[in-house]
Amino acid sequence: MRKLNLDIALSGPSRRLPSGRLTSAHLTLSRTLSTGCLLLAFCLPGLPAFAEEGTDGRPDLSGVYDAGTVTPMDRPRQYGDNLYMTPEEAKALEEQSATFWKEAEESKGGGADREAPQKGGNGDNRFGGGGVGGYNAFWIDPGSEAVMVDGKFRTSIIYEPANGRRPPMTPEGTARVISNFASFIHNNDGTASWLDHTGPGPFDSPETLALAERCLVGFSEGPPMMPSLYNNYLRIVQTDDHVVILAEMVHDARIVRIDSEHDPEDVKKWFGDNIGYWDGDTLVVESRNYRNETGLSGADENLHVTERFTRTEDGNLLYNFRVEDPTVWTAPWAGEYTWKASDNKVYEYACHEGNYAMINVLKGARLLESEYDEPPKRDSRDD
Repeated sequence: MRKLNLDIALSGPSRRLPSGRLTSAHLTLSRTLSTGCLLLAFCLPGLPAFAEEGTDGRPDLSGVYDAGTVTPMDRPRQYGDNLYMTPEEAKALEEQSATFWKEAEESKGGGADREAPQKGGNGDNRFGGGGVGGYNAFWIDPGSEAVMVDGKFRTSIIYEPANGRRPPMTPEGTARVISNFASFIHNNDGTASWLDHTGPGPFDSPETLALAERCLVGFSEGPPMMPSLYNNYLRIVQTDDHVVILAEMVHDARIVRIDSEHDPEDVKKWFGDNIGYWDGDTLVVESRNYRNETGLSGADENLHVTERFTRTEDGNLLYNFRVEDPTVWTAPWAGEYTWKASDNKVYEYACHEGNYAMINVLKGARLLESEYDEPPKRDSRDD
């Protein structure tokens, strides 16, 4: 349950920050102390409000933002190369989203008098485990507004390529996604059906589960930082030489070093090595040196992300990003959307501390394997 105030949550022993294996001598004590002082800004209550301008004369991006939106990442095909939609279309999109989640909640049947779910699941894995008790719509909070940039509604977050859709993956990239999400796409028929095939199974060990199932990284902090189905709040704290971006999902912090040098290539990190510099009033962040598995689905250690953070006159933040990973995508792709300034707080999302589901998934797989005698009878449609 997300009940802890941020001031408390970040001071406890359960706080996790992305880090790579330290293999370079130039990761000095001075950096550790500098970062520690910056993180202290998160932990101390009663801190004064941040000014609109930092001590170095740069815009102060500090604050809490809501990145939720109903605008899709990839543009619906009916819009073609059209970057914008009309206000009427935007309103219809917002109403459609609200109706969808309302009906999803009403049809879920969350009352105590409901019948037991179908044994083995019903085959619908969109909302968790074949309809056997995943999240219902009460927990879903993707946002309620369409993205507006420069006074116009966007048809998608992605604007490059011109069709507003991520470019095709390479064969290697496609294989990575299938491997990384084997546990997600497995068709649950109530048996250990993966034993019908040679090679690793989707539930062999914690390492075969997706990163998000293991609570190592979330669905949205990337980079690039994407909207998610819930927990879309972000908090930025800025000093002259560091910027920290705290993501509610899954309670991780990215530390950006301003006007610094990238670590050696053998220092790999979940969120990459984040180096920032100012281009006028825009903070530009270059991220590289990723681990072989990243928070961006399918990406690998060759990922290079460029982000641009610009405060707008209304206090919101325009977030722009560009993705390059030639071993995974056949071309670069880019997008932008607005983070809305908010007076809300970012609460702890204790994903790992409450992740009993992962243990139970593995226990269930071992039980099914112990009951497995012979290949299950297959429907002829599966042949």
